Amino acid sequence: MTLLAIDVGNTRLKWALYDSPSVGARLLAHGVQFLENIEKLSEGEWSELAQPRWVLGCVVAGDAVRRRVEQQLDIWDVHPQWVVSSLSEAGLTNGYDHPSRLGADRWVAMIGARQRVVARGVPKPCVVVMVGTAVTVEAIDAQGRFLGGIILPGHGIMLRALESGTAGLHVPTGEVRSFPTNTSDALTSGGTFAIAGAVQRMVDNLRQHTGEEPECIMTGGAGWKMAPSMSSRLELVEGLIFDGLLQIASNRFSVDAPATFRLT
Repeated sequence: MTLLAIDVGNTRLKWALYDSPSVGARLLAHGVQFLENIEKLSEGEWSELAQPRWVLGCVVAGDAVRRRVEQQLDIWDVHPQWVVSSLSEAGLTNGYDHPSRLGADRWVAMIGARQRVVARGVPKPCVVVMVGTAVTVEAIDAQGRFLGGIILPGHGIMLRALESGTAGLHVPTGEVRSFPTNTSDALTSGGTFAIAGAVQRMVDNLRQHTGEEPECIMTGGAGWKMAPSMSSRLELVEGLIFDGLLQIASNRFSVDAPATFRLT
């Protein structure tokens, strides 16, 4: 009854095999592959796995990359489902002007965060932060309504933009300092403070809108770098998208559903 969950980002594909399509399922195996090496999966890591009964994935890298992943999945007789943002799913209501245009990774991460907040007993407003190639900061109220979110460049994009548009800024990455006294530290601190400030602004906005102190959940490959510089209390979750995929899977699948069942 295993589930293969797949998270295809802008630079890497991450996968996790669980013993069932349910929240709290046991992790059996996991891995990561850069997008340029996707073709190695079927003859590498995935060749060592037993056929999963279900495959559920989230793709932000585009249709061409999704088709490459599907070709690797041909080693099994199973049809993948790819999450597409909708009006509502797994207890979350989508407040985007055009719900289907919301990035699938943002939608799935919010579902994972909402599940974590609800599991604590008293639903609260929540700010969800993903720190990767780009940074997204989302606001969810206590009733599970996604109110809106912001997108800003990640650290790497900020630095590349400055290097390409400003002479003399080709310097190594520095450290985060309260008062930077060299260009390397100034660049690193500037990018970090820009992201931290955007998150704090969303926390303030959500607090003012709901009258409650929001929880803040952060994920993404660079989340651990950002966490020490945040002024708000936060929870750092490494696999928030996988949490969301498990929550979606627990609603979509049952042990009696056929392996070829497909919604999208």
